[in-house]
Order: sequence, then structure tokens, then C-alpha cells
Amino acid sequence: MTQAWLVLTRPDGREVAAPTEAQLAAALADVYEGKAHSPEGGPGSAVLRFGYDDGLMYQMEVAGNGAIRYEEWSDRDCEIALAQPRLMSADRQHALRLWKLLAQRQVAKIRDQDWHSGA
Repeated sequence: MTQAWLVLTRPDGREVAAPTEAQLAAALADVYEGKAHSPEGGPGSAVLRFGYDDGLMYQMEVAGNGAIRYEEWSDRDCEIALAQPRLMSADRQHALRLWKLLAQRQVAKIRDQDWHSGA
């Protein structure tokens, strides 16, 4: 049987397995309030990943400048991209709604958002 998993990578690099809504909100607060920075000194980010042990993985990265990047992969190792990355800018509340959809495995609802194609 395929096991699903959900992992949050906080702006400080720590990973949280099966994060709660409060943990998702706290990570986004750190990102949007400028408490997190990338190693290059730019805005920090946090990533939520959802997938299955033997297959598909979906990930959504949220950066401090409001940039959101959504990707779909064939597996956890990101070997084959299943679609072009989707991009948007959003406030913290919208980012939390998107992360909650991902945590609830609502991939179709995520795809229906107002995305822009990325490269």
C-alpha cells in the first residue's frame, strides 16, 4: 500500500513531518515578516511537500516577497517534472489557504488557481 507523507521545510532549514495548521502559519509568518533570509541574503522561503512513498510529489515554495512556486514531480527525487512550474504572488492568508489545500491532497483545486507558467 502506498503511504502518503507531508513535510514542511521551515525557513531555517528544519523539516517538520506532518505539520499542523499552526506550524504552517508560523512558518509563513517567519517568511512574510522578513525573519527569514536565503543564504544569498535575499528573502527567505519555506517549502511544503506532499507525496507518496512510491510516486508523485507536489511542492509549493513561498518566499518573503510573496512569490509562490508550485511544482509537480514524478517522485521525491524530482527526476521528471510533470508540468511546467506555476507561479503567482500572494499575501500570507492566500499562501496559507494554498498550503492547506496541499496538505488536504486537493491537487485539482491547486491547479485551478490563477497561476502563471514558470521556467
